[in-house]
Amino acid sequence: MDYRLAPEHPFPAAIEDTLSAYRALLDSGEDPSAIAFAGDSAGGGLTITTCLAARDAGLPLPAAIVAFSAGLDTTRTGESIDTKAGIDPLFTRESLERTAGMYLAGQDPHQPLLSPAVLADLRGFPPILLLAGANEMMLDDSTRLAARARAADVDVILDITADVPHVFQSFNGVLDEADQALDRAALFLGQHLRSPGTADAP
Repeated sequence: MDYRLAPEHPFPAAIEDTLSAYRALLDSGEDPSAIAFAGDSAGGGLTITTCLAARDAGLPLPAAIVAFSAGLDTTRTGESIDTKAGIDPLFTRESLERTAGMYLAGQDPHQPLLSPAVLADLRGFPPILLLAGANEMMLDDSTRLAARARAADVDVILDITADVPHVFQSFNGVLDEADQALDRAALFLGQHLRSPGTADAP
């Protein structure tokens, strides 16, 4: 979906827009058991923060979440920020801090909706699939979110692929690893999504 982007529209504009879109689906009669949140990079972060906002607003939650190389920590405190420096072909610490600064626009990053990997209470969340590349500086965004999910008794799968960069899944048809990761995501969604109109088994 289209949502407002920083720096013109910093936090919390994007979350407001994705939550509004989800409300519109529910208001139109869509069954949340037939809805999944999925996204990559900043959009991957929005899968988690939109779900947090929906839960806190008392809305029924979607059936599943799939996040590809999600940005989940604007505090930028994960060890992978340093251990993957020079390996990640896309980012540097400076570039990550610059983009976080545009999104934050002076806000304290120590908030669940800004850094869910280190601050969010994930109790009640639907099953989550987190896919990431081992060479990305934001790897620990996914590993720490997975740990928080497990601590909250949430069904979570942490899927890390070796020797690939940020959002490697976008190279489908080029990288075998991308095709295989998308196949695993499709399997996960098929296991958790109910087709519209499907009744519960007796």
